[in-house]
Amino acid sequence: MPPRPRFVARLGLADAVTATNAGLGFLAAAAAPFAPAIAARLILLAAVADGLDGVLAAHTGGTPLGEFLDSLADVASFTVAPALLVFGVVRAEWELSFVAPTPALALALAVPAAFVVVGVVRLGLYTAYDIDRGTTEGVPTTLAATVLAAAFLAGIRSPVVVLLGLSAFVALMVAPVGYPDLRVRDALVMGVVQAGAILVPALFFRVFPRLLCGFALAYLVLGPRYYPLLVEGKRT
Repeated sequence: MPPRPRFVARLGLADAVTATNAGLGFLAAAAAPFAPAIAARLILLAAVADGLDGVLAAHTGGTPLGEFLDSLADVASFTVAPALLVFGVVRAEWELSFVAPTPALALALAVPAAFVVVGVVRLGLYTAYDIDRGTTEGVPTTLAATVLAAAFLAGIRSPVVVLLGLSAFVALMVAPVGYPDLRVRDALVMGVVQAGAILVPALFFRVFPRLLCGFALAYLVLGPRYYPLLVEGKRT
């Protein structure tokens, strides 16, 4: 009997979901220049997969590969794909071209590139230092990508706004601010809203993307200070 590839015995169910997350990130990146709305929905679907693999790992047991696969997948889905989404929006709105380079093109490339660089560094720091702490320093890449994708689906297309938002996340991802992990129940509630934004983004005046963007921004601003108190209050 021929030997099996070693990944067969070493990958768990959660790892398979994580790998799927990476594939979704590639699809989102590929779609960004041509169909940004599809790219945004794929980014949100990758975020759902990112939450699901954590739930599966908690209930079925993780593998030694899990923490490494998670950060590698997040590079594709939550750094490269959102950066290309923003670049695609700016390029289309400003009618930029590589044939006739301009300072605007340089700006449209530099900010997304900085987002990818800082995002990769932030994911490396998380894997090395934060993975078992229950909190992580700096805005998580998943949160940044969710805000950007949900904002696009909610109708925010201004190049200036999306570039400013991306620039803010470049700084926030390495800011010395602790973000607590979401409880499973809260993550599942967010997952329901994400599902609505993915499946029916235009329903009722874009209600699901707008809700998702609002919830994500609320956690971005208030989470470090108030979410631990909320969780502690529910436990007591």
